[in-house]
Amino acid sequence: MAESIIPCRLAFTNTILEEAKKDKSIFVVTSDARGSVTLEEFARELPGQFVEVGIAEQNAVGVATGLALCGNNVFVCGPACFYSARSLEQVKMDVAYTHANVKIIGVSGGVSYGALGASHHSLHDIAVMRTFPGMQVYLPADRFQTAGLIQFLVQSSEPAYVRMGRNVVPDVYNESDPFTAAKANVLKEGKDVTIIACGETVFHALEASKKLGKEGIQARVMDIHTLKPIDSEAILLAARETGQIITVEEHSIFGGLGSVVAETISQQYPVKMKILGIPDENVINAKPLEIFEYYGLTANNIVKETMKMLNTKV
Repeated sequence: MAESIIPCRLAFTNTILEEAKKDKSIFVVTSDARGSVTLEEFARELPGQFVEVGIAEQNAVGVATGLALCGNNVFVCGPACFYSARSLEQVKMDVAYTHANVKIIGVSGGVSYGALGASHHSLHDIAVMRTFPGMQVYLPADRFQTAGLIQFLVQSSEPAYVRMGRNVVPDVYNESDPFTAAKANVLKEGKDVTIIACGETVFHALEASKKLGKEGIQARVMDIHTLKPIDSEAILLAARETGQIITVEEHSIFGGLGSVVAETISQQYPVKMKILGIPDENVINAKPLEIFEYYGLTANNIVKETMKMLNTKV
């Protein structure tokens, strides 16, 4: 992995710092998480646009909403596990209900915290955030997509939730690749099956597609970086053209990407489908990649499940 590769959270802070230097209405609010979010440089260079409230996520969301309702463009940042649970009432009422221009940046999402266990995992966040009217939901796959997403969100006045991981992830995109909200990206064409992924599972889906190609199976790979609003047209086209869909996500099998896709195709073009995600149990305490391996979210198991779906000998 190249030394230049950085975590999505650092791609966020690098981008928002450059944007905030050009626009004094951009504020960053955090809850004693400047280290977790990598906000040290932002706080040092733009102290007048930075608010740190201490270990109080509810207050952070309230302060962010107040700033937004005064005409500012606000990004409230911290661990995804806390902003999608501890401050959920404030997200629901302060941000979503008032349709405030607040973007909630949940870092160290999914199982990024690994051995810290269930208290620090956020595997329910897509499920809850997408139910709030007007709340957009995004999961970038790498540093380049994160930067493009943040540049888009700076120009948007819609409330949004963004989940990104803690650790370095392999590049999926190039710096020149454009970011288009609510538009799924087909990263590899295929006619036999479609593998749909989001966030950090996109890389594993691509690796699985390469392995399947060696077995003569053409797997389409689709990155659904925008979970809400969803690109239903791309999903339905994949259902019609490949007839079989597998979803892969770093989230509970309830309410996440798999549920969104199932809701779409079941009502308009039902096809055979498999959801790969975290089952209904407390996740093991381990390193993130070990957790991915344990629950079958890496390439080899995606290949196994795809071949099983296609009734091909494993």
